[in-house]
Amino acid sequence: MANESGSDTSKSSGKEPSQTRGNRHVLSALVQNRPGVLAHVSGMFASRGYNIDSLAVGETEDPLLSRITVVVKGDERYLEQVRKQLEKIVTVVKVHDISREDYVERDLMLIKIRATAANRMEIQSLVGIFRGRIVDVTTEAVMIEISGQERKVEAFIEAVREYGILELARTGRIALVRGVPRFDDADEPAATPVEDAAPMVHGHSEL
Repeated sequence: MANESGSDTSKSSGKEPSQTRGNRHVLSALVQNRPGVLAHVSGMFASRGYNIDSLAVGETEDPLLSRITVVVKGDERYLEQVRKQLEKIVTVVKVHDISREDYVERDLMLIKIRATAANRMEIQSLVGIFRGRIVDVTTEAVMIEISGQERKVEAFIEAVREYGILELARTGRIALVRGVPRFDDADEPAATPVEDAAPMVHGHSEL
């Protein structure tokens, strides 16, 4: 599973009103690093009609574990349903809603913009304002790397739209709680994924 890349998805679901209104929740799930885990998690959301705003996955500091970061919107009842269904997946070690914690959230984007000799300096100036980085240049286009909160990435997209966006790719949101984790089982080795480990769940806030 370690070589599976994160994906950013956005779709509407009319099955349940609570899924399209309410607070924004960032769920961080530690899962066993084995083939098919991401398919099990995304399949659970799809089979029950749960909407995913964003999903990203990657290996953690422990090669036996991967972290799946899922952004969902809904009321507390909807969040509880999502949490319980995630806990039922045997390869999920722990689920943590970090949205009420003090956390850092980032979204990484690569964007390719049409560029001419006349507007390259303007584009370069915008990249500097948004603290981005030009990673590739051709005679007709530039590729830019931007990372930050979702609203920053969205603002940059709007700022450069008039130049002509040729291609765009995003990782989806990733997030970690600031400081040292304070889980009840923090003294247990994280390298030992236990299939029936009790998940820790918290709630919502904005960074």
